[in-house]
Amino acid sequence: MSDVVTAIQGIENAQLRKSPMPAFRVGDTVRVWVLIKEGDKERSQAFEGVVIKRHHHGARSSFTVRKISYGVGVERIFPSHSPRIDRVEVVSRGDVRRARLYYLRQLSGKAARIKERTMSQAKTVAGDASA
Repeated sequence: MSDVVTAIQGIENAQLRKSPMPAFRVGDTVRVWVLIKEGDKERSQAFEGVVIKRHHHGARSSFTVRKISYGVGVERIFPSHSPRIDRVEVVSRGDVRRARLYYLRQLSGKAARIKERTMSQAKTVAGDASA
């Protein structure tokens, strides 16, 4: 049985993303650049929104991003190790106390805003000293 598990882990490790993904958490606003294939051409398209869910599970890891487009809520699930993801940029850091922000689906306008997370003074000073 352990040989089978080892073989599966080897296959999963081969599927992992080669380029590193930036560190982001639930509540952060991210811009995900996705490769779109149209005919024989490829282009990048940005999808910017709030991360409402992260699923950590090796090669099957994913994250869900929610945005409002023309007054309609749009959610998209991105596999973390997908070759279709060109890059991920963290636009702002959010300060939330939940791992799943499904309650944002019922909120609209200013009620759906997320407080921005600020770095504490001790972390900022330590970060400046190491740089």
